[in-house]
Amino acid sequence: MQAFWLGHQRGVVQSTFRKWRLQNRPPVSTVPTVVVASRSIVTPTQCLESETSSSLPSRQRSISSPFDHQPTTAPTTLLFSPAAKKQNSVSHFHTHSCQLAQSRKGDLIGREEVIYVRRAMATLAAQSHVDLVLNVDNINPNVKAMEYAVRGPLVIRAGEIEKELAMGVKKPFTEVIKANIGDAQAMGQKPITFIRQVLSLVAYPDLLSSKEFPEDVKSRARAILESSRGSAGCYSDSAGLELVRNHVAQYIERRDGFPADPNNIVLCAGASEGIRSTLKMLSTVSGPRTGIMIPIPQYPLYSASIVEYNMEQAGYYLNEDNDWGLDVSELERAVNEARKRCNVRGIVVINPGNPTGQVLTRDNIVEVIKFAHREKLFIFADEVYQDNVYAHNRKFHSFKKVTKEMGDPYDKLELASFLSCSKGYMGECGLRGGYAEIVNMDPAVKALYLKSISAKLCPTVLGQAVMDCVVNPPQPGEPSYELFSKEKAAVLQSLSERASMIAKSFNSIPGIKCNTVQGAMYAFPEVKIPEKAIAKAKSLGQAPDVFYAFQLLEQTGMCCVPGSGFGQRPGTYHFRTTILPQPEKLQIMLDKFRSFQESFMKEYQ
Repeated sequence: MQAFWLGHQRGVVQSTFRKWRLQNRPPVSTVPTVVVASRSIVTPTQCLESETSSSLPSRQRSISSPFDHQPTTAPTTLLFSPAAKKQNSVSHFHTHSCQLAQSRKGDLIGREEVIYVRRAMATLAAQSHVDLVLNVDNINPNVKAMEYAVRGPLVIRAGEIEKELAMGVKKPFTEVIKANIGDAQAMGQKPITFIRQVLSLVAYPDLLSSKEFPEDVKSRARAILESSRGSAGCYSDSAGLELVRNHVAQYIERRDGFPADPNNIVLCAGASEGIRSTLKMLSTVSGPRTGIMIPIPQYPLYSASIVEYNMEQAGYYLNEDNDWGLDVSELERAVNEARKRCNVRGIVVINPGNPTGQVLTRDNIVEVIKFAHREKLFIFADEVYQDNVYAHNRKFHSFKKVTKEMGDPYDKLELASFLSCSKGYMGECGLRGGYAEIVNMDPAVKALYLKSISAKLCPTVLGQAVMDCVVNPPQPGEPSYELFSKEKAAVLQSLSERASMIAKSFNSIPGIKCNTVQGAMYAFPEVKIPEKAIAKAKSLGQAPDVFYAFQLLEQTGMCCVPGSGFGQRPGTYHFRTTILPQPEKLQIMLDKFRSFQESFMKEYQ
């Protein structure tokens, strides 16, 4: 299998080089080069990053944390020092690569085998004489500055470990448990039958004649196909299929008890795309930068997008001692502090919370709405986990419903709320379906917003079909109702049990404290890291919680995200883990946590 892979890689590289030579015909050289973990050819002006490679010189790359202004680090492996990079010398690379390849022949480099590729240096030599339009010094600096911890260096390392295990490398574990991201079906959750049946018919209409599908599935598929001009392969309107937007409006009206306008509904490729397209409207190119208030801890989509859109983050801390509640006094502190450096124009509230798992009370939501009105803020209500409420003393309240119940002037607030088919009971992350409901937006601004999203053409029609199933599910008396209701209830009941299980387990482990997981799909425990471990992390150029998370991964195969990726109060350390592993796997994970924590504390106490 290895021989096949090596041959495949050589063929891909040689094919690419052959096409280039037809145009440029550079001189041929037989000097070997090196392919390391990224499977990329190393050039004199490139450095290839790999979290924990032991076979190459390494240094730590410092990353400025957007939350507490303390440096955090991600380990990096470089084939060249910065000085060597600046030389941009093919001869230097020639010598270095030959020596490295010769000295390491048969060994592991970056935990990948050295691969010899003939004619590589011809391309390298040619590239050294071509000034590329893009390099790391002249690209958009906001793209370089943004960080997305959920898919950051730790996850990359987890992927490398999976490959190492597949190659037979011995580890203290046999599998990687990726508890870093809320991907339910990747963790063993079965798709909802009704949703997949409708999708099957929409994707392959010939199945409509089959007797194996219930009539309510067929009727929904026919309606979606008719709305999309007969095929899921056709473009829809940029805001989405009118049929689905009508169904979303009806769903919101049933949920809240107040009318919803389909013209205020925009379907999107997951809630993330709806959030980003709306957030972008608040960015400015002149005058003070726009400030957006976001909770700390927060979902890194917000901090990353704020940086990318050249805006300022105005973080407000959630109260960990009060079940991650939201204090108005903290909102006031945060907005006053932020207005010294930017023009605060929006506030993000994630309810139920990610990564903290809290569900806001109605009274708390009222306080936030009054604050937003007082400070003239656009409200972003991230409500993608509205089906995921587990605590018996909590209930989901939509921000739109509460503003309507409060009446004038609060029901005139500009508000965007979001739902996704990736969360809830559905778990259809990869199909990318979601919606945004945007109310009280100035008509002229709304026209420009619609123009902006039209540049992306449209969300996928299959993703829209999933959202239609969510907002227009089987009703009592329809053939699919009983099975749909049973599957939905089973998923949510199991998640509720796992939420309770994970909090109880963490609280029984010395050095770890975890609030009740009231909703959503995550726990965000605080871990006490001994001073000796903090000193060790500092010596490696890592934040203490990053060090902790890497040790956890390397010793147990469990991939969680350090709290610094979401933000936390200075001097505290956390990690986020999902509750999504199936019960048996979750118990194994929690047992591993206990064993690791005991050994970690013993080593560094």
